[in-house]
Amino acid sequence: MADLPRIAVIADAHFHDLEGNFEFPAIEVDGERVAIRSWADTRESTRVFNESAKALDEALAEVVRRDIRHVVLLGDYTDDGQRQTTERLRAILERHEREHDTRFYALPGNHDIFGPKGRHHTKQFLGANAARVIVTSDGEKAGPGTYATPLMYCEGYPKGLAPMAAFGYFRRPGDIHWETPFGTSDKAEDRLYQVSSPDGRNSYTLMDASYLVEPAPGLWLMMIDANVFEPRDGTFEEGGEDAFVDSTGAGWNALLRLKAFIIEWIAEVSARARRLGKTLLAFSHYPVLDPFDGATGAEGVLFGETNIARRTPREAVAEVLIDGGMTVHFSGHLHVEGVTRRERGGRQLTNIAVPSLVAFPPAFKVVESSASDFLVETIELYSTAVDPRILHGYRREMAQLEENLDPAFDPSDYGALLKAHKRALVQHRYFPKEWPKEVVDEISGLTVEGVCERLGGPGTITDVVAACALEDAGQLARLDMLELIADWYCLRQAAVLALDKIPAPRLWLYRALAERFGRPPESGWDGSTDGFLSIFFGAFDAFLDRAEAGGLRIRIENASAKEEAA
Repeated sequence: MADLPRIAVIADAHFHDLEGNFEFPAIEVDGERVAIRSWADTRESTRVFNESAKALDEALAEVVRRDIRHVVLLGDYTDDGQRQTTERLRAILERHEREHDTRFYALPGNHDIFGPKGRHHTKQFLGANAARVIVTSDGEKAGPGTYATPLMYCEGYPKGLAPMAAFGYFRRPGDIHWETPFGTSDKAEDRLYQVSSPDGRNSYTLMDASYLVEPAPGLWLMMIDANVFEPRDGTFEEGGEDAFVDSTGAGWNALLRLKAFIIEWIAEVSARARRLGKTLLAFSHYPVLDPFDGATGAEGVLFGETNIARRTPREAVAEVLIDGGMTVHFSGHLHVEGVTRRERGGRQLTNIAVPSLVAFPPAFKVVESSASDFLVETIELYSTAVDPRILHGYRREMAQLEENLDPAFDPSDYGALLKAHKRALVQHRYFPKEWPKEVVDEISGLTVEGVCERLGGPGTITDVVAACALEDAGQLARLDMLELIADWYCLRQAAVLALDKIPAPRLWLYRALAERFGRPPESGWDGSTDGFLSIFFGAFDAFLDRAEAGGLRIRIENASAKEEAA
């Protein structure tokens, strides 16, 4: 087999255009208007907004430095599919292709497009005096402090694909092979499927944007549109946003029910790839295996059905895809680092979860393929500089609100900002939305020493830190619980990428806390704060085990080639 080109895989870039004109009086920094989203919104979101343009620019610069010519955009390439944002992204990608002879292959995520007609978006920006203003695509919401512009609207299928048409969705000169689940036509009207509400009364004909492309001899990229827009029961405006279940929580669980033609196509292409000796890589926005590999069991017990729980694919997905011949799949969506494997009937499926550019940990993947295996390397963007205009806007916003400045406003680099953002998330999202109020009230303000005393009595902290074999145990004892909880979420999302971002003494402490107080989620939570903390600490064991089993470079056997040889 000839040498195959390396591929960069960028997930969840969530590009927001700071220079975009969203038709409102934006804050001025150094004499220029800048479209800065508010920190108040940012600290409640699992991603940052304003930093995305710089992160994408740095990722593409890394692509150039590594002389990579093929880049997969694994969905959620835009902030929220806004017309202005998508057009600006198109211009950036076109320029990059022109200047560096790059080819992009895009997939839609749940933030890029919606149903057949699209949907409105309403966002909070910083106005001329750093006061927060509302910008919306819905003209009916316009009024004092609220500005309406059609540039904020998110399009549906197929119109929302038009700005990105040159990036794989439609056949291009130079493609050695290109097809869809419906055949070789790339016309939107030839890529339709039927979907109905559970009661069968509301039915729609929707477009699917999946495609298979051979960009270089012997290499097949299966780009799967796993967005699923299921019609709701009831009476709605034809094709309107309310008529559909959001694809965010649907993923492959819903795809099995509503896009069976995709499963048939996967099986047919997989068999054909083996027969023709093609190296086949599969991509979709949503994971096909639990990217946390079972390490989040404590969440369901402590927090109920969180976003993570709702978005985790069931085992049936793995069974169907393994039977269909899929071997390697790359996913985004959950902004998580992870490699998960499942076996069935002598076959193996590997899901590589690609982190986001705009959440901790900021990174993307580079894939090098051969006849025998795949080498997947993680490229971190931690040391990227932060645009000072954004930090200036955040400080002015907080001054206007008479709130204290967040540690995120004075970062050493982009990674430090995202880690500080995780702490802000704990305070402004996880505590109010997911954590039991009584638990938050009882542990707020406590240090690790205080919690150890609560769980084990006076002096317990001495035994715990002694297990860490450190000279300065006092610093660990004084660690604020908010810092510990932020690290818990960092380990959950970043796995191996967190190990050199969290001080080693803390990692030893977390392992010691798990061993001393931790309980498995299967033991159940009795409703007490002490019981909550025991299961919460126990999760550190699973997170640390998963992190220590990972690596920045991993090799995955080319199971298709092995099966063909057999």
